[in-house]
Amino acid sequence: MATTTTTNSNEASTSPSTPLLPEVTEVTIHPLVLLSATDHYHRVARGTRKRAVGVLLGSSSRGAVDATNSFAVPFEEDSKNSEVFYLDHNYLENMLAMFRKVHAKERVVGFYSTGPQIRSNDLRIFDLVKRFVPQGTITPPVFVIIDVRPGRESIPTTAYR
Repeated sequence: MATTTTTNSNEASTSPSTPLLPEVTEVTIHPLVLLSATDHYHRVARGTRKRAVGVLLGSSSRGAVDATNSFAVPFEEDSKNSEVFYLDHNYLENMLAMFRKVHAKERVVGFYSTGPQIRSNDLRIFDLVKRFVPQGTITPPVFVIIDVRPGRESIPTTAYR
């Protein structure tokens, strides 16, 4: 059973130089993505104030984003300066190349973070991930916070556009 999250929509830009993007109305996160993100968090950040960040793969059509797969990306934030972070671009590019060989139809549809809330670097990470979205893609990438804290009784995802 997949988890469906309605997006918290940021207003689309209406400036003349930026075309109006279609509204993302539904984001479906498949169980494999939840399992992978939770595993990633437990391997690299459990028991710390760190978070895990990864790329969401899948498809998008007519405002619906379907995240069927994901992979972890090496990521670090400076604890003293929240503006400084490291995201391994080379690793991301290599993983995408390998995934394209195995899952030719899956594309980058966004990224995830284990949150539990939005942080200042998320917009900058969004801009980095947006560069890996295939040319000609109309639906914008999404940012999904996957809350891995134990004891959650509700859906552990919140999606943003």
